[in-house]
Amino acid sequence: MFKFEHGDKTSLNRTVNVNEVAALVPGVYRPISRSLSYCQKNQRQERAVLKTGEINVYRKQDSNFFSNCFLILVEARWRWTLFSFFLAFTTNWLLFGAIYWCISYTHGDFLEAHLPQNVNSTEFTPCIENIYGFTSTFLFSVEIHTTVAYGRRAITLECPQTITAMCLQCIVSSAFQSVMIGILFAKLTRPRARTRTILFSKYSVITLRDGQLCLIFRVGDIRKSRIINIKPTAYLLKWDSEFDNLLNEEQIELKVETVECESVFFLWPVHVVHMINEESPFYNMSAADLLCCKIEILAVFEGIIESTGQSIQARASYTETDILWGHHFVPMITFNDDKCKYNVDFSKISVVEQMETPLCSANEYNSLVAAISSTFSVASNS
Repeated sequence: MFKFEHGDKTSLNRTVNVNEVAALVPGVYRPISRSLSYCQKNQRQERAVLKTGEINVYRKQDSNFFSNCFLILVEARWRWTLFSFFLAFTTNWLLFGAIYWCISYTHGDFLEAHLPQNVNSTEFTPCIENIYGFTSTFLFSVEIHTTVAYGRRAITLECPQTITAMCLQCIVSSAFQSVMIGILFAKLTRPRARTRTILFSKYSVITLRDGQLCLIFRVGDIRKSRIINIKPTAYLLKWDSEFDNLLNEEQIELKVETVECESVFFLWPVHVVHMINEESPFYNMSAADLLCCKIEILAVFEGIIESTGQSIQARASYTETDILWGHHFVPMITFNDDKCKYNVDFSKISVVEQMETPLCSANEYNSLVAAISSTFSVASNS
């Protein structure tokens, strides 16, 4: 058995199997490998936000059927939305075509003597002129919906029911078409495809930066159209590892900042840094504590598309298995002398390297640094 100790204090009272110690290289920490079933369960079920940015939260559907259908069509793929449009319009035409057929059939318009070629000899007035059967009434229904004038088929004053059905179809078709246009406009203006071009690093690292332990993840944009006024935020969710319950049922906001560029000019991939200080929830957490806890960091990246002015929001999450202690991201920006341009290699956005990092918590590390500094200052004064 093995215990993680720092000086004369034991930061973790739980013992760890000797097989797990192989995951702890001196000065470097990497989460222990989990079984395939655990990893699949952790990624598919235990994340509040999936790696794709989708919210992994189930909500009971409310009773507002119309709003639910509208949102479903807006969020559905284009092929399903267009198929729904085709199905909806065809159903509308068939329904009112059947209504016109029933009215004409009840009035006797389809009798042999009352057909259009024989109506002049009998002086019979049909409900709709030049109607031969259901195909004719279906075409008449399409004409009412799509045109403002009629050809040979037209309503007469013989049947008030037909006039009422025509007015009802005009109202229903106008409202129906307005909803379809609203769905189409919402899909065209929704920047969902643009958010997929925002790439998050697969891992988040904890390393020393300017003498301070920091939690860092990387964000980049693969499109040429720029995003301005970027605002990265991060939230921490703590889970009870024994009962899989959310502790305190709250999101703890992590103070983060970007480096490499200003928020108004997102030039190339940036590192989003959370400094682990006294205000950080990771301040008293060591590498061993991270190994045994169950947490999730929700990363949110917001900005405005420069060309369209639309606001976007990309999301990602990092669980305890995605946090690498004692690593740093490799550089991914080089200068191409032949083209005289900077080259950004997005294949390296998640590539990390090991580096010497204290395994103790930031609290213990700061205390140790302060003690050493005081010792050297006393020695120098003496």
